[in-house]
Amino acid sequence: MKPFITDNFLLETKYAEELYHQYAKDQPIIDYHNHLPPAQIAADMQFDTISQVWLSGDHYKWRAMRTLGIDEHYITGNASDQEKFEAWGKTVPHTLRNPLYHWTHLELKRYFGIDELLNEKNATSIYQEINNQLQQQENSCRGLLHKMNVNTLCTTEDPTDTLEHHQAMAGEDFGIKVSTAFRPDKSILIDAEGYTDYLKTLGKTTNIAIESFQDLKDALLQRIEYFDKHGCKLCDHGLNAMSYTEFTEAEINAIFKNKLAGKAVSNLDAEKFKTAILLFLCECYHKFGWVQQFHLGALRNNNKRMLAQLGPDTGWDSIGDYSQAEKLSQFLNKLDSQDKLTKTILYNLNPADNEVFATMIGNFNDGSVRGKVQWGSGWWFLDQKDGMEKQMNALSNMGLISCFIGMLTDSRSFLSFPRHEYFRRILCNLFGKEIASGELPEDMELIGSTVANICYGNAKEYFKF
Repeated sequence: MKPFITDNFLLETKYAEELYHQYAKDQPIIDYHNHLPPAQIAADMQFDTISQVWLSGDHYKWRAMRTLGIDEHYITGNASDQEKFEAWGKTVPHTLRNPLYHWTHLELKRYFGIDELLNEKNATSIYQEINNQLQQQENSCRGLLHKMNVNTLCTTEDPTDTLEHHQAMAGEDFGIKVSTAFRPDKSILIDAEGYTDYLKTLGKTTNIAIESFQDLKDALLQRIEYFDKHGCKLCDHGLNAMSYTEFTEAEINAIFKNKLAGKAVSNLDAEKFKTAILLFLCECYHKFGWVQQFHLGALRNNNKRMLAQLGPDTGWDSIGDYSQAEKLSQFLNKLDSQDKLTKTILYNLNPADNEVFATMIGNFNDGSVRGKVQWGSGWWFLDQKDGMEKQMNALSNMGLISCFIGMLTDSRSFLSFPRHEYFRRILCNLFGKEIASGELPEDMELIGSTVANICYGNAKEYFKF
């Protein structure tokens, strides 16, 4: 059987091949949003087994295995690393037409030079071969990043994080810039379980007794200043939908006091509070010149039984059907009207909202910054071929794809970076097919430079790392 992942994988025309190999392939990677553990990068951790680096924490794979009927013992349970890998090997042939099939074989080839199609029969031998390779220094955490030509990456941390690992890396020069993104959602979601416990943790971190809304703002500003001092230039929010409801300061103070007193918070009061705290945070981001990101539309923790057993982020989330347009517009408009709207990236999880987001960004691109408000690449359930094509087509039709800042992994795995290659191949194929059909001119310099900018140049300029 000939190799599956060839040099021209996903490239359907000679123009797509030229665009990819001459303009996209060798561009460095700026991965501006992921969930990699900074402690492992700082320590340049060496993994003992492929299961540790490939299966641990990867809820994409976990969902597929559960669907196939694999017992949880072999997914998140106490099975050995080899047994877990063998269970994944059994699953892979059944992932045909799921992006996992493409990702799996890209990752096997790019990191470990393995051209075989993973299956139940060869899982044990591949497991042993990769484990042997993982003992080599070139396959440490940093080595794996270097293999993929990663230039810059941003992990994601809570305001209470010490950033000690980022500080340790700041004093080193190992060829990759590692920064962080501020993720204060636990301070925003006043209606979430454990909210007051989180405030106590934030209070201990800042040495501020959080007894009023002003105390909360003071604590968050202190942490923003701390993160900024240590090189942070981005924030991120994962919300169902943007909140926007008119409020008064007196109302917010009363809502917060009631929460601290253990009283229930109504849905309307929760929306008022979220609006107030988000506006405050976004005004701070503007002051410090940060880029703000909003990931909108996930319906999280659907399976309460398994949530209680395994906790969040273990594969029990789906696409939500929240109304997005009106409050998102009102929120951005409030900031823009006060000239406090910083660079912004919006991500939708429901593909039904594609055109809403594609047109929303145009409402607030005011000419002050190239591509100031961005519609982010296909996210989570949409970061596959069909999802990325639809995102790029809608962006092209209703905005300027030439200003697009491209791909990110949003991953917890050090083996996820071939997703940038996947994106680049899909991007080049889109342009290449339209050159071949005559819908675009055969101007390879123009289109090639556009592709190179989407892959790297636009993000470099946008974030100014």
